[in-house]
Amino acid sequence: MKTRNTGLRRTVIAVASSATALTLAGCGVVDFGGSGTTASATKGDDITVGLLLPEKGNTRYEKFDYPIIREQVQKLTEKKGDVLYLNAEQDAAKQLRQMQQMIDDKVDVILVDAVDSVTIAKGVRKAKEAGIPVIAYDRLAQGPIDAYISFDNELVGETQGKALVAALGSNTASKKIIMMNGSVTDPNAAQFKKGAESELKDKVIVASEYDTKDWDPANAKVNMEKSIQAVGLSNIAGVYAANDGIAGAVIDVFKSAGVSKVPPVTGQDSELIAVQRIIKGDQYMSVYKSYPQEANAAAEMAVARVQGRTIEFDALTRDKVSSPTNKDVPSQLVPVVALTKENIENTVVQDGIYAVDKICTTPYKSLCSSLGIK
Repeated sequence: MKTRNTGLRRTVIAVASSATALTLAGCGVVDFGGSGTTASATKGDDITVGLLLPEKGNTRYEKFDYPIIREQVQKLTEKKGDVLYLNAEQDAAKQLRQMQQMIDDKVDVILVDAVDSVTIAKGVRKAKEAGIPVIAYDRLAQGPIDAYISFDNELVGETQGKALVAALGSNTASKKIIMMNGSVTDPNAAQFKKGAESELKDKVIVASEYDTKDWDPANAKVNMEKSIQAVGLSNIAGVYAANDGIAGAVIDVFKSAGVSKVPPVTGQDSELIAVQRIIKGDQYMSVYKSYPQEANAAAEMAVARVQGRTIEFDALTRDKVSSPTNKDVPSQLVPVVALTKENIENTVVQDGIYAVDKICTTPYKSLCSSLGIK
């Protein structure tokens, strides 16, 4: 599904980079041709960026993505630009209506994190017909999108799979794991799974596997209970959980079943509660994705695209990604980091995602101290 520029292939690093994507706006360079884009320099700083986010269950969207994008748009436009924000709350039909509302409101560019990549294609086509560029944010939407920015999703899965195998120790080929994947309507979930499978294949036994409808932890809980019944509690050596919400549900099921020590469980998104579970030892790892880096770069792409700054736009979209409806979409794939006990300070704390006092609340203070988290 994804065509990679191997020259730009990222590798997992031990310490997160907090640098934001390249910004060339300050140079004042405008290029009117040669990039293959159709932007024209007809817009000044008085622009409106439409932002469509998929849900509120994951705390990142309200806490990080929206406020960071809004702040960066204002910074890039000398506070003359605006962001019109709507959240679909996991309803694909609602998001389609929201996109139509933005088309009717004549926003200048749309950033969309699709609830359902197929459903949103109709809205993308309508926006295109109305002359409004659409940039797929975080999830690869189908339809004639102008660009795409996300994390290297296969690398996310590879990071999770590699960490799980390492946590299982020796003789992993005889050990059974459960795979708790994401939602089938989210194209990222397929990429996470593909990346994880590349690391798990022939190294472990996948005894049971489920897709989690709507990424809902309640659905993951039911599926994990089924896995325990089918495989046997004592036979499960570890769990590939596609994100932290699923990981939390899996861990709750293990604890309800009376395990003395939860086997290794992966995660993704580095939610605060997941970081605390990692400190406690209930969750083995998460994947840290620098939301500031992704959100800042998305804002830069949106402003450059609508203002016709094609040199800047091309510099921000040097990767190429393909969807079922589009080939070689100009893209930016942001690298990711395996978050474990050892690098909490150098990732979520260093990047300002969580303050130490928010992580190391009373139940975790002594554990934080033993890990050197100050």
